[in-house]
Amino acid sequence: MSLEKVLAISGKPGLYKLITQTRGGFIAESLLDKKRLSVNIHQNVSVLSEIAIYTLTEEVPLRQVLSKIKEKESGKATPISHKDNNDVLEEYFFEILPDYDEDRVYPSDIKKVIQWYNLLQKHDMLDFEVDATVSDEEE
Repeated sequence: MSLEKVLAISGKPGLYKLITQTRGGFIAESLLDKKRLSVNIHQNVSVLSEIAIYTLTEEVPLRQVLSKIKEKESGKATPISHKDNNDVLEEYFFEILPDYDEDRVYPSDIKKVIQWYNLLQKHDMLDFEVDATVSDEEE
């Protein structure tokens, strides 16, 4: 599944898979517990394909950051948890993205990236190469 169909909903834990659009929003299914919920257009929703991480020189798409974690961990879950202390999270993230902007990427952002990676890995949704091919063909 492409990151275009994976959502982060403000105020809700975990990630959600877009199921269908409705007149006033859409239906999403939680990757944590498979429960479906109706999301209206007034809620703050982020599509993972639109998220990027600040570095000192550019913004790196989340897809690339997740791919770097996948490469480092050989497709397995991370050895650290999103619940680890900030120093552990920052040290790990520095290994993944050495030039990330420490002033604009907060520990809470790193926690989300680690949690999202592990959730996507658990559901076998880390095949981003397919997404890149589709995007190239569309352009």
